[in-house]
Amino acid sequence: MTIELIGLDNIPIVDASSDISQIIKDAIDNQGCSLIHGDIILIAETLISKSEGNFINIDELTPSKKALDLAEKSKKDPKLVEAILNESNEVVEVGPNFIITETKHGFVCANAGIDESNVAEGLATPMPIDPDKSAFEIREFLEDEFGEEIAVIITDTQGRAFRFGAIGTAIGCSGISPLWRRVGEKDLYGRELETTEIATADELAAAASLIMGQADEGLPVVLIRGFNSFDTLRNVDSNMNSIIMPKEFDVFRK
Repeated sequence: MTIELIGLDNIPIVDASSDISQIIKDAIDNQGCSLIHGDIILIAETLISKSEGNFINIDELTPSKKALDLAEKSKKDPKLVEAILNESNEVVEVGPNFIITETKHGFVCANAGIDESNVAEGLATPMPIDPDKSAFEIREFLEDEFGEEIAVIITDTQGRAFRFGAIGTAIGCSGISPLWRRVGEKDLYGRELETTEIATADELAAAASLIMGQADEGLPVVLIRGFNSFDTLRNVDSNMNSIIMPKEFDVFRK
């Protein structure tokens, strides 16, 4: 199996007036790669938030007492901490220069997923309000335009417990199941798999992150072509709910 990763060039700086679906379509046309059955479009969450006008003006926030206390513990800007609290259901843990929270979406990650990079001074972008909905709308537009069944995944860069460094992670999807349950299949020795579940959307997001980069690469949209399990995982009603672990099973949360 060969998988191809294609970074889409010429994605402009976007704002709330931008039609992100049309921008991606134009980039595909200009690059001459079109879309074919089984293609997967991966989009950095910052691009989605910016195109939806979803910004936080950090300078306008007034830190609460809780924000001030957490800022002292984490050594973070109290106004940024207030933004983190506003985007969170609960604080899970506080560490040196990070605050682990459960976001309003149910994701457990550092600093509620708020991103201060690739945005104007004094602003930050939270996670998209509804990444699954954003992915669904973009997928439907592109499928109508190109006449092919595809998938769309919204990605974020997040750290992982017990490891340094961050990887691409899926926070929204449409057209493909984010979790591949392989229970009941056989391994190479004929043994039946009893617990195996693959976080496929996360694996695809991590692959795309190699192309997107984290600095000035300017490639927030990546096309993955040749993923041969697309038809197996095809799901037009997909969302990220199936991949979020219920709190009662989260043995690491206090």
